[in-house]
Amino acid sequence: MFDLTGRVAFVTGSGQGMGAGVALALAQHGAVVGVNDLFEDRAAATVEAIERAGARAVVATADVRDRAAVDAAIGVTETAFGPVDVLVHNAGIPTDGFPLARFRDLDPSNWERWMGVNYTGMLNTAKRVIDGMCEQRFGRIIFVSSEAGRTGMGMGVACYGAAKAATMQFCRHLAIETARDGVTVNCIALGRMSANIVTSELVRAMPAVGRFGSPADVAAACVYLASTEAGFVTGQTLGVNGGSVTS
Repeated sequence: MFDLTGRVAFVTGSGQGMGAGVALALAQHGAVVGVNDLFEDRAAATVEAIERAGARAVVATADVRDRAAVDAAIGVTETAFGPVDVLVHNAGIPTDGFPLARFRDLDPSNWERWMGVNYTGMLNTAKRVIDGMCEQRFGRIIFVSSEAGRTGMGMGVACYGAAKAATMQFCRHLAIETARDGVTVNCIALGRMSANIVTSELVRAMPAVGRFGSPADVAAACVYLASTEAGFVTGQTLGVNGGSVTS
């Protein structure tokens, strides 16, 4: 099950952390991978890890906020391997970190950065691959979101949460638009993950399962949603959160 042999994946923000884990897992299940990151050296490190595992990948550097750069990066992937079958949009945290602040204390310069990476970047990547997926009548689009987009939290992530909520709603609409074309569109809503930058005791509180999430947890969900077996699952948000949020 979950054999991705012959699939071409493009994973944004995959130079480290969760994204690197997702890219490696997709490759281990048979996919070839375009490894996207803002920094070429980070993307190259993930490509090296994939190649050490006996799989194939290519560096596809781009700032996801820049549509032309995204087009070029996906073009590099397609030149190496062919049309993209699986898109995982994982990029989501600005390069200068993840400040936690009440909205009333937040500098407006943060708004554009959060929306740019989390929302505009998602639109740029989806727009680039959606026509090809519909034409070949197969595609898997996975947006990595956050439980901050589904529930209010008192930890200073209002703008981030709003961007993630927009991601989930876009997922629902795009899923309906493309369902008859063989393309599924889903979100993964992350809870408290081990790679997060945490600065408060509230964020440090353990999920119900008694541990933080790991790249392997996120990767397993992505492998499933990218598979042929997940063809009846679309427009959904899967909580990978250790029971910290239930619905």
